[in-house]
Amino acid sequence: MRNYNVLKIAPAFLLLGSMLHAQQTTDTAKKETEIEQVVLIGYGKQKKSDLTGSITSVTAKDFNGGANSPAQLIQGKTPGVTIVTNGGAPGSGASIRIRGIGSLNGSQSPLIVIDGVPQDFSGISGASDPLSLINPNDIQSFDILKDASATAIYGNRASNGVILITTKQGSSGRLKVNFSTMMSMSTKMGNVPVLNGDEYRDFVNSFASATYKDYLSTNNTNWQDKIYQKAWGTDNNLSLSGGIKGLPYRLSIGYNDQNGIVRTNSFKRTSVGLNLNPKFFDNHLAVNVNLKGTFTDNRFPAGGVIGSATYFDPTQTVLSGNSNYGGYYEWLLNNSLNVNSNANPLAQLEGVRDLSSVWRGLGNIQIDYKFHFLPDLHFNVNAGYDYAKGTGFTAVSPIYKSGFAALGSNRDYSIEKQNKLLETYFSYVRNIEAIDTNLDLTAGYSYQDFHTTAPYIATIQGNGQIASSVNAVDRKMVLLSFYGRGIFTVANKYILSASIRRDGSSRFYNGTTDNLWGNFPGVSLAWKINEENFLKDTGINTLKLRAGWGKTGNEALGDNYYPSFANYTPSAPGAEYQFGSQYYYMLRPDIYNPNLSWETTTTQNIGIDYGFAKSRITGSIDIYQKKAKDLLVDAPIAAGDLSNHNLLNAGTMDSKGIEGSITVIPIKNENTTWEVSFNATHYNSKIKELVQGANDSFFIAVGGIAGGVGNNIQAHAVGYNPYSFLVYQQVYGENGKPLDGVYVDRNGDGVVNASDMYYYKSNQPDVTLGFNTKFSYKNWDAGLSARAVIGNYVYNNASSNSSLQSAATNNYLQNVYYTAAEYRFNTPQLFSDIFVENASFFRLDNVSAGYTFKDIFSKGSSLRVYGMAQNVFVISDYTGVDPEVNGGIDNGYYQAPKVYSLGFNFNF
Repeated sequence: MRNYNVLKIAPAFLLLGSMLHAQQTTDTAKKETEIEQVVLIGYGKQKKSDLTGSITSVTAKDFNGGANSPAQLIQGKTPGVTIVTNGGAPGSGASIRIRGIGSLNGSQSPLIVIDGVPQDFSGISGASDPLSLINPNDIQSFDILKDASATAIYGNRASNGVILITTKQGSSGRLKVNFSTMMSMSTKMGNVPVLNGDEYRDFVNSFASATYKDYLSTNNTNWQDKIYQKAWGTDNNLSLSGGIKGLPYRLSIGYNDQNGIVRTNSFKRTSVGLNLNPKFFDNHLAVNVNLKGTFTDNRFPAGGVIGSATYFDPTQTVLSGNSNYGGYYEWLLNNSLNVNSNANPLAQLEGVRDLSSVWRGLGNIQIDYKFHFLPDLHFNVNAGYDYAKGTGFTAVSPIYKSGFAALGSNRDYSIEKQNKLLETYFSYVRNIEAIDTNLDLTAGYSYQDFHTTAPYIATIQGNGQIASSVNAVDRKMVLLSFYGRGIFTVANKYILSASIRRDGSSRFYNGTTDNLWGNFPGVSLAWKINEENFLKDTGINTLKLRAGWGKTGNEALGDNYYPSFANYTPSAPGAEYQFGSQYYYMLRPDIYNPNLSWETTTTQNIGIDYGFAKSRITGSIDIYQKKAKDLLVDAPIAAGDLSNHNLLNAGTMDSKGIEGSITVIPIKNENTTWEVSFNATHYNSKIKELVQGANDSFFIAVGGIAGGVGNNIQAHAVGYNPYSFLVYQQVYGENGKPLDGVYVDRNGDGVVNASDMYYYKSNQPDVTLGFNTKFSYKNWDAGLSARAVIGNYVYNNASSNSSLQSAATNNYLQNVYYTAAEYRFNTPQLFSDIFVENASFFRLDNVSAGYTFKDIFSKGSSLRVYGMAQNVFVISDYTGVDPEVNGGIDNGYYQAPKVYSLGFNFNF
């Protein structure tokens, strides 16, 4: 890989810079270091210096600017947290992983709690990512709980970590007005490297038969350039905060309008938020009201259009010269449409209209009552309601190829989700001076239900036939929990934290209560070594040793609410039962597993927090091990059951890792501040067991690819990383060129077949690195954030699906990846390891610079003007457009755009 030496010398550079400027601390800096940062820990908060678990806090001052989704605010900011975009479409959001993959078929996402309300992100029809329905500008902080000793208080959904999101609140005082507006332009990173018109003519003339040579035309059409566009967007936010007769408030309104870089793609979000924080009874009763509403409009591009633009013959014109099929050029066979050929991508965009609207309302009221007769005892209530409704339709025009044969089609859909929460808990905080011990005790109860309804959905063709359908849905799931925690701090040096949660989930109801309940304990210790006398006056501000152990659970299976209970569902079109000349829909039994139970993860963590040179150098290092057992696995089962696969508690997986961060402030004086942060993560997850009693060759195929039907390129297997690539080992000739269809006979039996396939790499990286820096001089400010991922691999499906045959097949021409001319495979060799590419990369995520005009309108007012660039460049040896591919399979992936923005932020 190229240009990674700078990452290797970064820690030394940071340390040198801090030593040079360690003596420049001002009185202002000293005062700031005395302020204790408070971190949320779940049902409470704690001083950062007293934390016993692995918890990272990221606040608004550290956020990446210009984010369309909350996840993008913290990308690359903290070790152990990997954020990969779900695609470059606006509103597509991102996948968040904390300390790697924790499950195979259960949820792999962390539990996200917004203002105390655990969220349900199992999916909303019409929204690519439910988290994108939250306005990032309303968020004040993220507190990320990573190890089980910290997350065990959340029990049943905490195996993948917990992210606590706190939104901005008002404060007493005069009215404060903030208005921000940002204009942006997005462009594509590049094109999939297929052949241009001239190269393709040479390719076909060299390798195709005379029949296919006659199909060639004389044009040079870049179809990818045709479907992409410069996309303009704007993001506007207004907030009013202050206090009215002792009632602190914050009202926010936001509007985001962003076009996608693929034509016809757009995203619009309107949001409103209200926070009220009154106190009553001489401050003994504190009330916190949080209300948020969001409305989004989406238009999605036609499915598969990126693939069509990749492969459509570059020698053809966009228009045919006649009015057939909307006037667009299409491949014909016997004077009618060639149904086997890919469609003209511009005709696809024109012929498909895919729209959705999503409403989201999230509200909760938190009550904290401090007893008059015992002020150390608090009673807390948190009642929340989360409502979401998604509606949309997909219409395919009969004029264009996409809908010509079926005379067009139409599909309307909707879904409604209503989630309710009620939590009550007591908290008791008391300092016992006689034994120099501080007690922090919590005990509570939680009830949360999830109710989803959706009507029958059918795709109806213009010829009156039903192409596909989805049965109506009305399902409800309930979670009940009891929890408790105690934190004991002795002499401000030794801290013990212990928690337990008992959860019950209706998901495991099988007619009995045998598998409903799970217990999830956690315990952690911390020793603040810097408080010992032998470290006094040594210049070490923070030196804390932490150790923790905990057990957490996972029961999240998306919208599969009843995997343990026997039930029936109506049959789908094409599966009716015939009586005479009539066909009837019947009730069909669903597959279920009455023995299904909790997937559990046990984590051990040892960490150290450090800070010295008057807190000009701070950071942490953590080493951990996770053991997941009773993995929820969608596994093949014996023939004769209701299905050929079922959910089982059938596996174990171990993960080991190390992560660390360092923040250095080389310069801090009255006019200038420079802060630099660096973090690094390494982890390794391996499957230790799958289906009990299976032989060594057993695996579960995953990772579907294009090319043929039902092909998978990844697998779960004992002894390997999850989602490892299962491929043949390519044989090369003396000239270094790959031999067509020749693979290594790995088992030496003289025949190359499926038994010779091997597990080669995965998309699990060896190391992930993050780098962030902020600089300010008087009224100027600048910032930069970058990431590197080393040792991850991506399967290049565009390359594997290209061969001599794929260019000329089924009476039409199809473009090919540039490697087809080099490899010269006669037919696609989908399972060759040559297509598993090293996708290590260095990415400059964000660069910004701004200037603040102070007292511009009146005393205390300000205007900040800034420019910003996102996804500035990527350095990688990967041959595709973008090496950062969610899931590790690159097949028509909607690339992340480059974004250039100009913004204004007014404060009055």
